[in-house]
Amino acid sequence: MGKLIILILVSYFLGNISTSYILGRIIEKKDIRNHGSKNAGATNALRVFGVKLAASTFLGDALKGVVAVIIGNYILGYSGMLIGAIFAVIGHNWPVFLKFKGGKGIATTIGVVLAINPLLAIISIVIGLIIIIKTKYVSLGSIIAMSILPLISLIVVRPFDEKFLIFTLILSIMAVYRHKTNIERLVKGLESKIGEKA
Repeated sequence: MGKLIILILVSYFLGNISTSYILGRIIEKKDIRNHGSKNAGATNALRVFGVKLAASTFLGDALKGVVAVIIGNYILGYSGMLIGAIFAVIGHNWPVFLKFKGGKGIATTIGVVLAINPLLAIISIVIGLIIIIKTKYVSLGSIIAMSILPLISLIVVRPFDEKFLIFTLILSIMAVYRHKTNIERLVKGLESKIGEKA
């Protein structure tokens, strides 16, 4: 139990490290939560700060997911990887240090899935990118890719892994929930397309 609590806390606070917030404050002297969609994630960083800072944000957010998986594996093995991954995403989405105003977890989710099952991550990324390229909506690509993550895992993960399926379901639910305002804007035709500045 002690190891589990340590893993949860370490992973959660690792997730609290907001790359877009830190880089925005240091480089642009801005709090990203006050600009664009007010979301502390890579897509809003692209909208507010541009390509370089957005790319750095994406890499930083994905990396902390990878680190959480490595730590989880070290502490509790396979189950630890899944637990560490989930709490890193929770920490990113709802960081206590930023008054629970974090990102939407896509980059961190990609990082954790890439670390655990690279094939699943690559398939999801390709599907998301195709949708983004076709529609110019980053949110739509993210929502669809994350929505079908459990389905893809059922197809590519062999033998069947109940723990991993539950893991992907949790990631999927969190991602879609964090995009609820994007879904509303998509339905109303008000969602911003990629390349549009804040």
